[in-house]
Amino acid sequence: MADWIVQFIESHGYLGVALLMVAENVFPPIPSELIMPFAGYTAARGELTPLGVVLAGIAGSVLGTLAWYWAGRRIGSERLKQWADRHGRWLTVSADDIERADRWFDRHGHWSVATGRLVPAVRSVISAPAGISGMSFNRFLFWSVLGTAVWTGALTGVGYWLEDNYEQVGRWLDPLSTGIVVVALLGYAYRVITFRRRGRKA
Repeated sequence: MADWIVQFIESHGYLGVALLMVAENVFPPIPSELIMPFAGYTAARGELTPLGVVLAGIAGSVLGTLAWYWAGRRIGSERLKQWADRHGRWLTVSADDIERADRWFDRHGHWSVATGRLVPAVRSVISAPAGISGMSFNRFLFWSVLGTAVWTGALTGVGYWLEDNYEQVGRWLDPLSTGIVVVALLGYAYRVITFRRRGRKA
């Protein structure tokens, strides 16, 4: 899996980094915790620049989360929860997930858009309550970029630092990354199979 991610990034460059990060925010087959370190490793080998990798990661991540912001803004809380009840199975997003993001937003305010980008459980859907609350697009974009820049920058730095030790670390890194993706896919399959609408809960 590690080799596949590196090869994809090498083949598609910054666009490849951005596309993987868009996918991670819409449908999470490969988490950013794998994408950005491998992008940083590719940059350390001189094929990309660290700054370019971070910017591509930010662009892809923010682009992927915009759909949730506009859904919250245009649809509203109750209709979005109803949509999640009907169609959220395939994105593994339930009405409860949206309510959890709502509570996070209520507790932390606009800062939650930035800090939520660092938390896997709310990373994507934190954008929905931002839209529901009527948060201005410019303010949403500012806080999203800020939180995403911290996260992608840190992960890219790890991969960049790893370059000199890749041969030694690679022995366990590839099976570890494969294991992470397998667990993520199994988790996705489990959530799809066990998905329940709120009205059908016991």
